Amino acid sequence: MPGRRKTVMTVLLVALCAAFLYQIGLLGMVVWFNFRAPANTPIMQDTLNALRGEDPEAELQHVWVPYEHISQNLKRAVIASEDSGFVDHDGVEWEAIRKAWDYNQQQADRGRSRRRGGSTITQQLAKNLFLSNSRNYLRKGQELILTYMIEAVMSKRRILELYLNVAQWGTDTFGAQAAAQHYFRTDANQLSSSQAARLAAMLPNPAYYDRHGVTAYLRSHSATVRARMPQVEVP
Repeated sequence: MPGRRKTVMTVLLVALCAAFLYQIGLLGMVVWFNFRAPANTPIMQDTLNALRGEDPEAELQHVWVPYEHISQNLKRAVIASEDSGFVDHDGVEWEAIRKAWDYNQQQADRGRSRRRGGSTITQQLAKNLFLSNSRNYLRKGQELILTYMIEAVMSKRRILELYLNVAQWGTDTFGAQAAAQHYFRTDANQLSSSQAARLAAMLPNPAYYDRHGVTAYLRSHSATVRARMPQVEVP
């Protein structure tokens, strides 16, 4: 029995050391992305793999643009739509998560499919840079750890710059520049307030709106985002 207990303790210690080293590796990558633009992300790669399952020649539309080359309208719109307290919080809005959980439970009880997210922009960046779109508690836990790492290492300006460049805005479209070209035939720094509001309103389900175009809900949500834009602070 003592020998078995010692073996179990050894296995646990090895597992803990491996988990610690894994987190240190992720922290190193966070530091790297603070200074370097990612060539792609796990979500980009998963999307490309799925597209190439149907068309071997498929490519993603993605062009990196620096923060100063992205319209202030889009920065305001995305913050207004996704995370109005972005410049003030430490990465996680626990009250927003609780409200989203309660809302989603009510929707499930009523047999409705629409869900609400409680993730901040930093959490979404953590998911986009390192994780996937899968939904489970283990992935959510890792997302929270990465979120605090990102907030500790990066400025709010850098977080927003990265997010606007890696967010998915269509079936094969990633980042503000590709989105501006795809939907409005313009550059990211030329987006009007209405165009920016439309793009921000698409973020929860970009592939759907890419396929179905402007719906009544998207039009209504865009108007709401546009009305909120002057009220938010941009880093």
